[in-house]
Amino acid sequence: MNSNADMNSNVDVLRNKLQNIRRSQEKLKNSFAEIQTELRAVKPRMNNAEQRIGDVEDRIMEITQTGQQTENQMKKHERNIGELWDNIKQAKLHIIGIPEGEEKDKQIENIFEEIIAGNFPNLKDTDFKTQESQRAPNKVNPNRPTPRHMIIKMAKVNDKERILKAAREKQSVNYKGTPIRLAADFSTETLQARREWQEIFKALKGKKYAT
Repeated sequence: MNSNADMNSNVDVLRNKLQNIRRSQEKLKNSFAEIQTELRAVKPRMNNAEQRIGDVEDRIMEITQTGQQTENQMKKHERNIGELWDNIKQAKLHIIGIPEGEEKDKQIENIFEEIIAGNFPNLKDTDFKTQESQRAPNKVNPNRPTPRHMIIKMAKVNDKERILKAAREKQSVNYKGTPIRLAADFSTETLQARREWQEIFKALKGKKYAT
């Protein structure tokens, strides 16, 4: 009798365990089904997000390529403008130090001829041709301590170079007893580089005297 009772008790225990296992399995199935449902809902959003990310990356690539092309075009235009500007300016000669109003009685070209004849006898018989001449800037600034430059545009670059070479060799150039200077009309980049080097030389000179 006791043996049968023990067996029945064990069977009941096993049945309870099986039922618990089945309930646990059912819960797991339900949880798994919920997870699958959530994943199915999330997947389209993930695909959409991936598509949007891909579109953004493509757009960034297009913008980068366009920006690079634009930068290259800008550099090309800057070079072309620089070359054109240098070609326009390279035949020009600056006359620095001529008093204001001197050109009222005679044209700037005549003043230029007097400077050549009075300072460079070996060049006075040279037929230098000028294309235009003017003061720069056009308007007089009453606060400007020095006279405006006279600018002569030579017909030939070689003529300008010959005059500048003669001025460097003579070192002292005058007009009616007043010291003047002849200089080339440099491009903006050259003037900027010259200013930067002048600042460096000043700093080095100051350091030399300070030591």
